[in-house]
Amino acid sequence: MKTDLKSDGRTERATAIRAERRAHILESAIRTFSAKGYHQTSIADIVDAAGVARGTFYLYFESKSTVFLALLDELLAHLRANVVGVDVTPGAAPLPAQLLDIVRRVLRTMVDRRALANILFREAIGLDADVDQKLRGFYGSLQTFLIAALRMGQQSGAVRATLDVDASASCILGSIKQVLEQYLVNNSEQDFDVERFAHAIVDYNLNGVLAR
Repeated sequence: MKTDLKSDGRTERATAIRAERRAHILESAIRTFSAKGYHQTSIADIVDAAGVARGTFYLYFESKSTVFLALLDELLAHLRANVVGVDVTPGAAPLPAQLLDIVRRVLRTMVDRRALANILFREAIGLDADVDQKLRGFYGSLQTFLIAALRMGQQSGAVRATLDVDASASCILGSIKQVLEQYLVNNSEQDFDVERFAHAIVDYNLNGVLAR
């Protein structure tokens, strides 16, 4: 009589072990990329850091670039989960408060994955065609979200009707990227004050710099 693998939990345990080993390799890769840089890191470096055999590495990943793509996919999934639609129903929070909450969550996600953020800003552009495509797609989706949010603001009267929403969405996105690069990546040894920078980004983009 054959044993039902599902009934004794061996299949589930094997799946969990594979998932843990894959996650361990990814975490080791982040540390190695962060310490040596993507281009200077070899598969041998990742294998050594993870404490696994080279054959084990190839059970999960085809190359160094597929490791980075997996890390990027994870980061983008977390970021997308934090960019939710603007609520315009009666009783919803004001648009500035909603945008502040979204920016705050995006910044916190990058802080929680600071090592990967460093690699993303320093080395990802032009690194690989698939990486470029994923980044363009993600930034494009953020741009689309911001345009939609600004247009909803126009409809509700919270945003002035004459605003160029397309150009303004690019400016908002650019300010977020610049703050992350300047204060999270270039000052990697310092604490990043999420509240300070979230408020600064929203205040600047909604209110400008001139006294009223």
